Amino acid sequence: MRRAVLFDLDGTLADTAPDLARALNRLRAERGLDAVPPALTRPHTSSGARGLLRIGMDMEPDHADYPTLRERFLDLYAQELCVETRLFDGTQSLLAQLEEHGIRWGVVTNKARRLAEPLLERLGLAARVACVVGGDSTGKLKPHPDSLLFAAAALRLAPSECLYVGDDLRDVQAARAAGMGVIVAAWGYLGDAGDPATWNADAVIDQPLDALKFL
Repeated sequence: MRRAVLFDLDGTLADTAPDLARALNRLRAERGLDAVPPALTRPHTSSGARGLLRIGMDMEPDHADYPTLRERFLDLYAQELCVETRLFDGTQSLLAQLEEHGIRWGVVTNKARRLAEPLLERLGLAARVACVVGGDSTGKLKPHPDSLLFAAAALRLAPSECLYVGDDLRDVQAARAAGMGVIVAAWGYLGDAGDPATWNADAVIDQPLDALKFL
């Protein structure tokens, strides 16, 4: 029996792509570069700064300038964290249903907590979320399972009692390694890892309320 549902943040609970794209284009403007279309960056949003700097600045983490650019990008993003970001349609209804049935829910994201927590506050979720685990909570990012195991421990649950919902192949890999059930949010960004049906998730769902079928 599932006693908790854990969610990825970007591309699963919330559509953060517009605000992240704006931060990227502000970074480009500072360097005299033209803006890139948000439609180009959107599929890479779940990969965070690494994916967005790769597509927007043609820069990988091993580049000498990457740490400086990454910090500037995150600073720009933090300045306008929740301008156009919205919860995906159906998310509020799903969370309300979970709460009505006494099922706790939390967030496990590769986003740093200094960004994830204020974002959840501005989205009106901070008082309701049972746990928030960020990319800096364990020192290891998904697809490593540590952040999911950390969340289960924080909720005092076995990993098998938790269901994880994400929109990236790394989410599925992390959940499988943690011993959790996992479903893919087809409304999310999905990245460039091919067909989600091949990711070895328990299911791919088209709308948030479909998650209730897997509890």
